[in-house]
Amino acid sequence: MITADQLKDVTERVEALRHYLNIEQKQVEFEEEQLRTQAPDFWDDPQRAQEQMKKVKGIEKWLKGYEQARQQAEELQLAVEFFHEDMVTEAEVDADYAKALATIEDLELKNMLRQQEDPMDAVMKINSGAGGTESQDWAQMLMRMYMRWCESKGYKVTISNLQEGDEAGIKSVTMEIEGGEYAYGFLKSENGVHRLVRVSPFNAQGKRMTSFASVFVSPLVDDTIEVFVDPARVSWDTFRSSGAGGQNVNKVESGVRLRYQYQDPDTGEEEEILIENTETRDQPKNRAKAMLLLKSQLYDRAMKKRLEAQAKIEAGKKKIEWGSQIRSYVFDDRRVKDHRTGYQTNDVDAVMDGKLDGFIKAYLMEFPVTDDDNQ
Repeated sequence: MITADQLKDVTERVEALRHYLNIEQKQVEFEEEQLRTQAPDFWDDPQRAQEQMKKVKGIEKWLKGYEQARQQAEELQLAVEFFHEDMVTEAEVDADYAKALATIEDLELKNMLRQQEDPMDAVMKINSGAGGTESQDWAQMLMRMYMRWCESKGYKVTISNLQEGDEAGIKSVTMEIEGGEYAYGFLKSENGVHRLVRVSPFNAQGKRMTSFASVFVSPLVDDTIEVFVDPARVSWDTFRSSGAGGQNVNKVESGVRLRYQYQDPDTGEEEEILIENTETRDQPKNRAKAMLLLKSQLYDRAMKKRLEAQAKIEAGKKKIEWGSQIRSYVFDDRRVKDHRTGYQTNDVDAVMDGKLDGFIKAYLMEFPVTDDDNQ
């Protein structure tokens, strides 16, 4: 049976959400934005109309989420009163408490995702580090871990490029994660180097080995995001795809390789961005997807420059180092620890099966985005 303090905590957190989410102001905004959709010429510009509808639905989701939390808190209060009158069981009260708490925590977590790119879909690339088969096996384990997390959240995962390892595992994989809200906002916490310590099954002496794999996550842009690509800096190659896909996949040059000569707008330094796509047997579709992935990378670079500029200005905040070692997975000691937040768990098997919410929430709480960050 829940305590009086637990009931009070639920009530206070719902009231805090009303304040943090500025529900009254959102209600006014919702009504104003909805009125714009009723204009006679609203659908004359379909793209603009869709953007407006997306904006209206975005505000509405916050209002519905808060209303659900408020109603569940009231139902919990009633359930406690009914329990004292022997009208409901202790188990029913506990069930109502768990339901209200889950709704509140979900809303609190989403409230931490205020950057423009947070609601977007994501592109994740995993690269094995030095170390041959052991590192390649580790990269494949990470791929499975993230696919299981996506599955639990209802996201769709599409593998746009996969390079298999020499003996086992993978050298690299690029995955597009779509179909749900805040894919990038949640997965941005995974950017960096992931370290594995275990007794390697590929080592004849049974020695404890350390392996590394890097994870890069960027927002997946869509047609509503404008990103400039200089056509003069683009070149294409085609090649025969390898791996699964039947005989035809090896006979037709459906794989595409895009090379883009990127120039840093601040330093003038040049760097080649290389993107390969073998997602389908249709070369034009692969070219279109490769261009989309290029735009996502360019958008990501511009976004990170903005974050770096904010980090320099905000002296009191911890700086997030992109590409630094972020987490260690020590199998023998049954421990997974995030070095940025200090969050850790002994349930290694659950983590490798995609239970990452604890790490994600700890990261978002450690590096919150304030309203000032968006100005």
